Amino acid sequence: MGQGSAAIRLAALASWLAFPVYAWQGIGVRLTVRRLLPAPGEPSGRIAGEGTDLRLLVVGDSSAAGVGIDHIEEGLAAQVARILNERTGRAVSYRTAGFNSAISNEIRDHVMAHIEPRDWTHVIISIGTNDIKNFRTGKGWKKGFGGLLYALRARFPQAALYWPNIMPMDRVPALPPTLGRILERRAALINMIGNTLCAERGATAIPRMLDFGPDAFCEDGFHPSAAGMADWGEHVVDHMHLPEAP
Repeated sequence: MGQGSAAIRLAALASWLAFPVYAWQGIGVRLTVRRLLPAPGEPSGRIAGEGTDLRLLVVGDSSAAGVGIDHIEEGLAAQVARILNERTGRAVSYRTAGFNSAISNEIRDHVMAHIEPRDWTHVIISIGTNDIKNFRTGKGWKKGFGGLLYALRARFPQAALYWPNIMPMDRVPALPPTLGRILERRAALINMIGNTLCAERGATAIPRMLDFGPDAFCEDGFHPSAAGMADWGEHVVDHMHLPEAP
């Protein structure tokens, strides 16, 4: 284990000492932050272009479901599809399968078996924030996210898998500074384990998105706004392996 990994694990372990503060401030956030619904609209679509369609699937939590935006066409799947179309000229079919408050185990156990068709070429996995928010252990995250990667690889063997690292929790406007710092320690652990699992199980870990401002968040101060989704989509595509134009 490297010194950096040891420091991250030690910081995450130390965060348990702050659990009473997490619980107290977390309850306050839940009571004061407005709970938003997933965005309305069709979860799938197609953008016309040249050549054989790129087929994009986005699975995961409330960000995949479009919580915080006005319409699902402003969501991550549609944004990435649009950018892929602009950069490659290819036609892009897309679908999103996201659920509010989902953790990695729930996507693995209750969602994967019901996603059709199976010929997706690119899969983006938006997961981990709720695992952090729920103060999940590193062992639990490793089992849940590792199992999800196995399930995705088995069901979509031809797809390129991408997992964006969790954003800095201490920069989330809805979180009090102390709570943000506590959750950031958990996020560092989740990202470290997630990056290792991606390397081991045939997925690409996308680095953290660090260049964002207050307008990147919707009215609840927690979920991405439409502008934030657009910036996030650009960041994700910047780290994808793009096919050549037809």
